[in-house]
Amino acid sequence: MGPAENVIAELRAPTRDLRRAAPGAWDGFGMLHDRAMSDGALDAKTKELIALVAAVVKHCDGCIAYHAKAAARCGATSQEVAEALAVALLMDGGPATTYGPRAFAAFREFSGGLAPAAASATG
Repeated sequence: MGPAENVIAELRAPTRDLRRAAPGAWDGFGMLHDRAMSDGALDAKTKELIALVAAVVKHCDGCIAYHAKAAARCGATSQEVAEALAVALLMDGGPATTYGPRAFAAFREFSGGLAPAAASATG
């Protein structure tokens, strides 16, 4: 298990406990998440890249792990993630030099490190 997967595993039990203690709020958050992250004018992959940038700027390791995993599942490439993280660097400066590499490592962990550098010419 890699570092990002460890973060997710570490959060699993306390998150479950808090969800049980405040189910209405968590249900509302879940609905917001589902609606915000579903395909629309922006596809889910683009939204996950945006969320990953926000996670870096907010310095949230749990958010980085979850959105790196989701970006990998949505088919983001290493180059797409790297360019998105360059935007985080622009917007957050020095702290993004710590959290950006964490996000890139998390993405590579969940993509098996084999994510293509760029989309193929055939899509």
